[in-house]
Amino acid sequence: MKRGKKYREAAKLVDRKTLYDPAEAIELVQKTSYEKFDATVECHLKLGVDSRHADQQVRGAVVLPHGTGKSLRVLVFAKGDKAAEAEAAGAEYVGAEELVTKIQNENWFEFDVVVATPDMMGVVGRIGRVLGPKGLMPNPKAGTVSMDIKKAVEEIKAGKIEYRLDRANIIHVPIGKVSFGSEKLMDNFKTIVDAVQKAKPSAAKGTYMRSVVLTTTMGPGVKVNAVRVND
Repeated sequence: MKRGKKYREAAKLVDRKTLYDPAEAIELVQKTSYEKFDATVECHLKLGVDSRHADQQVRGAVVLPHGTGKSLRVLVFAKGDKAAEAEAAGAEYVGAEELVTKIQNENWFEFDVVVATPDMMGVVGRIGRVLGPKGLMPNPKAGTVSMDIKKAVEEIKAGKIEYRLDRANIIHVPIGKVSFGSEKLMDNFKTIVDAVQKAKPSAAKGTYMRSVVLTTTMGPGVKVNAVRVND
């Protein structure tokens, strides 16, 4: 892949063979951000598990102490008092069957997270084939299927993110914006790493955290010494 001049200049600052201590990596990933916009800092965790096996799945959610820097639009499937609770908590869209129809007929996806009360999952299931591939299907493990709608919506608005393995056994998550500065990025980084470590399946064998890479939206990857992430 042919890279642009700015990327090549930024990449010169990174030694691809070096495993940087977390603090160094966070400093470097900010230094190599050449975008004119406030780039997102991403964390990519390669795990020593096999996502093809149910007992080796790694999935959950965690509230980043400083949020992600992005305002998420929340859609809630609920009725009655729970619908009113969702609206009061700040959900952008609240409804039931009419929202399913809107998604089916209009290919409408002007939302980032879907939350539902347990009694509404039968309704949401009608569009499971559409929501699933986009990573939008509500899930109890992620806290997006709950009777405590107020808490679910408020946590998402406060910076709650979901993490899950892809087919290559890698977790990809945002940990904030370049403008956050090193201290806040470090807090968020340690929070997600700690959550993933605590979610280690009992069936996992050998080295669990194989590699950790930090990068910005368009910048070069910076390898982190996985052994030092909790120092």
